[in-house]
Amino acid sequence: MTSGHCAAWGTAMRGERPDLQPAYILHQRPYRNSSRLLEVFSRHHGRFGMVARGVTRRRSGLQGRLQPFRPLLISWQGRGDLATMRGVEPDGEPLSLSGAALMSGFYLNELLLRLTGRHVACPALFDSYCDTLNRLAAGGVNQEALRIFECRLLEELGYGMILDHDVQSGRPIQPHARYCYHIERGPVEVAAQQGPGPQVAGSTLLALAAGELRDGRSLKEARHLMRMVLNHYLGGRPLRSRELFRALKE
Repeated sequence: MTSGHCAAWGTAMRGERPDLQPAYILHQRPYRNSSRLLEVFSRHHGRFGMVARGVTRRRSGLQGRLQPFRPLLISWQGRGDLATMRGVEPDGEPLSLSGAALMSGFYLNELLLRLTGRHVACPALFDSYCDTLNRLAAGGVNQEALRIFECRLLEELGYGMILDHDVQSGRPIQPHARYCYHIERGPVEVAAQQGPGPQVAGSTLLALAAGELRDGRSLKEARHLMRMVLNHYLGGRPLRSRELFRALKE
């Protein structure tokens, strides 16, 4: 995975003892008798694996904190590629996500798990993730927030989309023109060249660039465009969160 604004801080964490770092749990699974294997997304240390030992024991009291969408402050000690949690504290109130908003949250987590590299610090992406979760918690499914996060994710990974000019003519995007978006190149005005890929209004590209998708057409076109682009970088492998969301709607 190439990097954009993210910065690698090393694939091994031997000797590291970070204290009370802002982080979220993206995923967890049982490990041995009373422990959990966590996928952590930290503001200053990126995504990495961590073992939380003994957290499922009755006296631990920590298992309830280690849930997705809860802002945390985590301390750990590095040991090879798998850190060991030393402590965890709440970093604010847990976010209340339910229904479709909850599925949208799992969608964000799955994108991070599938597309980001380990041990690559992405503070701006972390902040965008926090903002998107808060917007989901405040108003249910927020299509504008999801599209903005997707754009920021691609940008931070070095796959930022060209949204301000026609890559063939060099002309600025015209709001009333129609464009075909080529993933490896960018937008080309339909009148100039027909080609594969969805056609999208110039106004939608400009709205996506500005992070202001206000009307229904822009939201719909941006959704189809971002799905095409993300599917390309996901290698065509479907996202489970999308399948679950589709099943809920049926």
